[in-house]
Amino acid sequence: MKLLLITAVAAYTKEVKHILKIAQVKAYSYKEVIGCSNDVSENAIESNWFGTERNENESVLFYAFVPTENVATVFDAVKEFNATQETLSHIHVAVIKIEKSN
Repeated sequence: MKLLLITAVAAYTKEVKHILKIAQVKAYSYKEVIGCSNDVSENAIESNWFGTERNENESVLFYAFVPTENVATVFDAVKEFNATQETLSHIHVAVIKIEKSN
């Protein structure tokens, strides 16, 4: 079992839900959050997660407990989605190993 964390700008909510569906993630939670970037220099705009010079962005955070075998599908789908984007903003995904749960 893994804990999957996905962040994206709010405009990508539908796409993240679709990715979770194709990865057969049966249950997940998400929350609207404000993404912040403290450095708005020209170099930082190119490298920040949001791809914008705004300091705050409407974003979403998804989290789900996922069987290990589903994780690769999520990562592959996110990589494919990000490769097709013309904007600097991408979907970001991370996975954490769950040692024990009840």
